[in-house]
Parts: sequence; structure tokens; C-alpha cells
Amino acid sequence: MRRLSAEPMTVIGAGSWGTALAIHLAREGHSTRLWGRDGVQLDAMRLERRNERYLPDAGFPDSLQVASDLGRALDGARDALIAVPSHAFRATLESIEPYLGPDTRIAWATKGFEIATGMLPHQIAQQVLGTRPGAVLSGPTFAKEVGAGLPTAMTVASADEHFAKELALRLSGPSFRAYTQTDIMGVEVGGAVKNVIAIGSGIADGMGFGANTRVALITRGLAEMMRLGVKLGAARETFMGLAGLGDLVLTCTDDQSRNRRFGIALGRGQSSSEAQSGIGQVIEGLPAARAVYAVAQRLAVDMPICQEIYRVMHEGKPVRAAVQALMGREVRSETE
Repeated sequence: MRRLSAEPMTVIGAGSWGTALAIHLAREGHSTRLWGRDGVQLDAMRLERRNERYLPDAGFPDSLQVASDLGRALDGARDALIAVPSHAFRATLESIEPYLGPDTRIAWATKGFEIATGMLPHQIAQQVLGTRPGAVLSGPTFAKEVGAGLPTAMTVASADEHFAKELALRLSGPSFRAYTQTDIMGVEVGGAVKNVIAIGSGIADGMGFGANTRVALITRGLAEMMRLGVKLGAARETFMGLAGLGDLVLTCTDDQSRNRRFGIALGRGQSSSEAQSGIGQVIEGLPAARAVYAVAQRLAVDMPICQEIYRVMHEGKPVRAAVQALMGREVRSETE
């Protein structure tokens, strides 16, 4: 067994992804605390030593503590890792800010533009917390597989290269490999757009369109992701990595993806509310479609797939009409 790290790590957010990350960190020998906003759920997790609601098959290592008090969870922590949905990110930062030490570093596994402002997580963190080392964790990962200890790779992106490397080292182990990046903008744009495209891929499969359609959506979706990212100042090559192409392919092709399953339900004729009810968890691509559409409109970036998905989900456009609109676009160069 690896020797425990002297400095505790705190994971904020006890959903499937936060729980999986906390289990993984503890399994790698780090003293880890897990906190969530649902006190009843935390009590059950402390008693059962597992998260029965989200990851029932993944038991907690001994070095994982379930904390009921936010202040105590963050007391003395060197790093705080936030794993909450994008709509809760700002409020979560505001709630933890009074408890952060002067040297506490912040990382997050949150993906998506903020709907009200069009800001990405690193911009929100700067606005709420000021100058403090920050990093984003992103890439092709399903919580269930991380919780089970299956081989996984992801990206840690930060403007602070030392922080990115140190965090990547703390995450890495026999079944987990973390790579570092400095292009935090590119990594976050990839995470924001991929869920929207995954819904489109699910819709196509739900309608029975086949593998040709799915691959076309992934490829042209990647082009849209890249177009938006470059406009925002990201490096084009970032989108060919784990947080771009890797995460996009994962969420578009595997039924562990809630966004893909949501799209499949829409493609089979279910309403948005019926599809959400059947899945029973947050569908990040639903608000992401609105946010990505708004940012693309503001920056005059051509994103026809994301635009049609937005119109299906938020303007009531019939799915077949959206498909016809995409297939009827004028012929153009593939590299435009």
C-alpha cells in the first residue's frame, strides 16, 4: 500500500463523479475527504462505506472520510477538488470561499459554460476567488469505471504548470494516467461542447440512422468544437487530445453517457421531460445546448449541429426537421 500523503485532499460534490474521484484518490494513498450538500446522503455513505445511490459497487477505502461539515472538510486541505454540475459551480465556489486557506489550490471537474454569463469555469473561479492556483480535470472518463479501478487517462490543465504536474502525479497510479496541459481554454471548451454533440449522436441512433451518421456527427461536431475554441483563443491541437476528440468519442458512442441516452430517447419519440425522468440524473447537455448556442451567436461562430440540437430541445423544433436542415446545407469545403 502506498504511504498516505501528509496533506489531505477535499472533494466537494458527492455525486457519481465526485465520489469516484474521492475513491480513486484514497485508493492511491491520499488522505481524502468527501463532502456533499445532502446531509442525509452523507450519513448513509458514512454508515455504509459506499455511495449506494450513484456507485453502489465501489466500496470506500479506509483513508476516505465522509465529512458532514464543510468547514471541517476544508480545514488544512492543500487542494480542493470540485465535482458539481455547471449550474452549481458558482454557488459552490461562493460557499467554500470563506473556508479556504491562503495557500489552498482549487481544481474542478465541472464542464460547461455558465448560461447567464457565457463564462467557463476557470473564468468564474477567477471572478469569485481571485488570484489562486486553479486547474481543470477533463477527458474521456466514466465515474463507474474510475470507481472500479479500470484503466483510465485524463488531462489536467492549468496556467500554473507546477500545480498541473503535481496534481497529475497525485492522480496517477497503476490504473490511472494523467497528462498535463496549459491550454485551459481549449480543455474547457471541449468539455462544454461534447455533451451537446453526444445528444445529437443519441438522437441519430434513436432514429435508426446507423454508423455512418454517428461518425459524421462526431467528425463535424469536432470541427464545430474546434472552431469555437480557436475563436476563444484556444490552441487547435488541444482538440485532438483527450479533452477534445477523446471525450467527444466516449460520450457519443457509449451508453454510459447520460447525454447519449437522453438523445436516444428523443430520437425514439419521447419528450424531453419523459427522457429526463427515465434517466433520473442531471443531463448536462440540456443547459449546455442553450449556453453553447448563445456563445456561438455572440461570437458569430458557425455551429450548425449545436444550433439544430438547441432548437430541438429549447424551441420545440421537430427532430426530422432539424435533420433535414443539416442535410440541406449548401456544399462547402470540409476545412472551412
